[in-house]
Amino acid sequence: MIKRPLVIVTLLTGLNLLNYLDRWLIAAVSPNIQRELRLSDAQTGGVGSAFLWGYLLFSPLVALLGERVKRTWLIGAGVALWCLATAGSGLAGTFATLIAMRVAVGIGEASYASLSPTVIDDITPADRKARNLAIFYAAIPVGSALGFVVGGLLDKAIGWRAAFYVAGGPGVLLALSCFFISDAPPKARDQRAGLKEALTGILRSPRYRWLTVGFTAQTFALGGFAFWAPHFLERTFHMDLAHANTVLGGTLVVTGLAGALLGGVISDRSRDPDRVRAQTRVCAVTAALAVPFSAWAVLAGSPFAFFVALGLAELFIFFSTAPYNAALMGAVPLGLRAMAVAFSIFIGHLLGDIISEPLVGVLSDRLGSLRPAMFVLAAAVVVNALAWVLALRAPRLSEEAA
Repeated sequence: MIKRPLVIVTLLTGLNLLNYLDRWLIAAVSPNIQRELRLSDAQTGGVGSAFLWGYLLFSPLVALLGERVKRTWLIGAGVALWCLATAGSGLAGTFATLIAMRVAVGIGEASYASLSPTVIDDITPADRKARNLAIFYAAIPVGSALGFVVGGLLDKAIGWRAAFYVAGGPGVLLALSCFFISDAPPKARDQRAGLKEALTGILRSPRYRWLTVGFTAQTFALGGFAFWAPHFLERTFHMDLAHANTVLGGTLVVTGLAGALLGGVISDRSRDPDRVRAQTRVCAVTAALAVPFSAWAVLAGSPFAFFVALGLAELFIFFSTAPYNAALMGAVPLGLRAMAVAFSIFIGHLLGDIISEPLVGVLSDRLGSLRPAMFVLAAAVVVNALAWVLALRAPRLSEEAA
């Protein structure tokens, strides 16, 4: 059995990296998918967000199961499913088939995303939670960057279908290793609340509610920017798609990795005894700093200006990754953390990128241009910052986790 915390964090981080590689590989190759399958912008946006439907439908169920059965078994089974569905995406010959494969990817991802943070939280001392979560969530920008770079290069070399075959294979081995992770359930997991009771428990926390609102707005913006950036660069500045994806990936990995790791370190160094307030403060300040750069990215008059603006926006947005997740779990009673994470994911995607990716496509079709359609994404960053300021001012519940 795998029992060492460092090995467990490393393994789960590697899976998170592959998860986001798959998630954004489709953004990198979507212009060529659109051309081959003859899709409108609205349909193309729908392909980008399709996996979220499976993700949303299964996240609450997985959270409830995670309080009752071995979490690492659920994680392993879910990862195996999304790897197979990723490879299956390359076989799709129609819009409907591709949508079905992406929904299956989301079903697999639901088990992983809802439960992995709670496993890491269990094996980490209180004064290092944000740092260990920062390591785990640093895989988001790295994996996303690899999705753009690997997807762009494979698309150009061997086609978009083969890119999915390559991306789906490595995760199967990591999925099998999850079944050997030790997962002794803590006492808090014996408090088995039903869905209604669990939701009532987490939504009693004002901090949790405002943190989730801010995350939803951030997800709306990040998902929209990431999916449509290759299209924006190709159409507006006539950049070669593979080159655009490579630069996007490089920008994302540098700024995202730096932001995620620094956010965790800064949060843990705070001397405020109220850990949730300290973590939320980092989120609120850095979200506010991201606002002007998000607007500048949409207004950019050159590829260089776009990459600088987007990179700075990403840097400040990713500062909040670890502090947000630590604050979210700390803002609810200890036995409800898995449901807190799952419900936040559910709302964040249901009202976030599952809407923004096709919405930008619909607006682009209606307005005849992608640039004005993307202003809705910059507006969402403003909402993100305001919500986290309100979370910072919200009262603390006596039942909050330590």
